[in-house]
Amino acid sequence: MTEVIALGQPTVGDAELAAIAEVLRSGWLAGAGPTCARFEKRFAETAGVSHALATSNCGSALHLAMLTLGVKPGDELIVGDYTFPATGHAVMYAGATPVFADVRPDIWTVDPAAVEAAITPRTVGIVAVDVAGQCADYDDLRAIADRHGLFIIEDAACSAGATYRGRPAGSLADVATFSFHGRKGITAGEGGAYVTDRADLAAHARKLHTYGIEGALTREASRELPIPSFDELGYNYRMSDVAAGMMLAQLDRLPDLLAARRHVAARYAELLKDFDLVTLPATASDRDHTWQAYILTLDPSVNRGEVALRLRERGVQCNFGTYASHVQPLYNSTRPCPVSTDVFARHLAIPMHANLTDAQVETVATAVRDVVSAVAANR
Repeated sequence: MTEVIALGQPTVGDAELAAIAEVLRSGWLAGAGPTCARFEKRFAETAGVSHALATSNCGSALHLAMLTLGVKPGDELIVGDYTFPATGHAVMYAGATPVFADVRPDIWTVDPAAVEAAITPRTVGIVAVDVAGQCADYDDLRAIADRHGLFIIEDAACSAGATYRGRPAGSLADVATFSFHGRKGITAGEGGAYVTDRADLAAHARKLHTYGIEGALTREASRELPIPSFDELGYNYRMSDVAAGMMLAQLDRLPDLLAARRHVAARYAELLKDFDLVTLPATASDRDHTWQAYILTLDPSVNRGEVALRLRERGVQCNFGTYASHVQPLYNSTRPCPVSTDVFARHLAIPMHANLTDAQVETVATAVRDVVSAVAANR
């Protein structure tokens, strides 16, 4: 039977089971409880900020970012085009319009020149995406934002543990948001975080993520019987304490998980470096990559669908990279993003996770060479 090598896979085990058991014994399983508070404190330290809020997922954290920064109908936000559409969706949740800007051809994060060109009188902010775990050009983006009076949101869904010029992902914008989905570097299956250095934004986000009222954990210490009143529309965007327990265990693992992924990336680079039918992913010299995904760019002559089919037949899971958001029908965008369009058509993600063995990495690399060569020969 052919071994199936997973595209992505969480690293979980006894530590996570013990953390969940501790939460079960505590009696507080619901959201925004004491385990969430412990996780938030530790994650704020990881992200290099003063405040962190545990959320149900990254999409809810992005929506909270829009609301707390005052985004309203009629506003425009410039969004890096090469991203899962949750980024653009969050802009629309607030009634605003995402304006997609093209990306750099090397690392696929938003091109600062494209951002500058997209600014209009309705622009209020920039949403930069750390594509596949590599941070965007935040110093250049901050200079643009300051010139035009804009805020910046860092969509750090894939980049827990990444750095930009020595500063951690999460500390690079007015607000940053993270994902703990099962394919991310650290995971509770689902979950997310909203982080910021601004106390006012953090307090507002905390209120909105619990239906617009003060959370039960805060009220628990009262010597009276506080009865919250609802004066603002809020949401149930809380992470459960069960998930927060898992995330505490995952934070303990983070350095080892990053090291394992970086080892896999280095091995792929060594094994595929002289294969001219694929271009390897690039890492900017001033940042540390988390390698949430390892994405090859296929030669234009190669049929990606055929490659994917044959790799899967050999037990190697694969997928496209992510989306060129502007071509999605929902957005009805007419702004061209040729670089994003091109990589959307040619990217192929191959297995990347911390559990891969050297033998599996070699199997994947051999399969990529064999299959891509065969497909190219038959074109």
